[in-house]
Amino acid sequence: MENNSFLKGIKDGLPICIGYFAVSFAFGISAVQSGLTWAEALLISMTNLTSAGQVAGVPIIAGGGSFIELAVSQLVINSRYALMSVSVSQKLSKRVGLLHRFLIAFGNTDEIFAVTMSNKASVGKKYMYGLILTPWIGWSSGTLLGSLAQNILPAVVISSLAVAIYGMFIAIVLPAMKKSSNITFCVLFAITLSCIFKYAPFLSKVPSGFVIIICAVISSAVFALIAPTSEKKEEDGNV
Repeated sequence: MENNSFLKGIKDGLPICIGYFAVSFAFGISAVQSGLTWAEALLISMTNLTSAGQVAGVPIIAGGGSFIELAVSQLVINSRYALMSVSVSQKLSKRVGLLHRFLIAFGNTDEIFAVTMSNKASVGKKYMYGLILTPWIGWSSGTLLGSLAQNILPAVVISSLAVAIYGMFIAIVLPAMKKSSNITFCVLFAITLSCIFKYAPFLSKVPSGFVIIICAVISSAVFALIAPTSEKKEEDGNV
């Protein structure tokens, strides 16, 4: 039986909306501190739903990086969404047309993907638009209020909240590191590479966007070769 209730989508998206509001509030503060205006920060969040991509992209934009640098960094960071969208497309009702599939792909985040795939039946476009709408509002409104809070909240509070979004990424990575020593070593290897680019005189001039790309690609490739994840382990982890 197809799930195509817009209100059900709204309801299922509310928990995601609340979580996104808190994270995007911190992003709004961080973006303004990097030199962007509140309108620019809001525009970024309204046209993107990728916390990692936005956090990586803002320093490139604020630092006057090239379009190539920005585009490649976003491609590397957000490439997983292409695979996730392929999975979601199999969950969508056959009555969902191509244009609607493209619009739904815009809002396909990790959390929305998880909720979509948890449905036992296929889902229609009305449900998906409801599921995407509330997180999108939460993400955009959080960014707006965070960027405007720069002029309202005390400096000590602003400084604390500015680093909160990085704490979110640490919270995402740590559970995976605890489960797998290979992931732990991969993360440490990426951190080491990043430090080398930061402090080595001949590498410190490499733009930050390319540093992200290089560290991500090299560390992923190295550990894919020396410590590949077997299909059996992946199946066991999905049970």
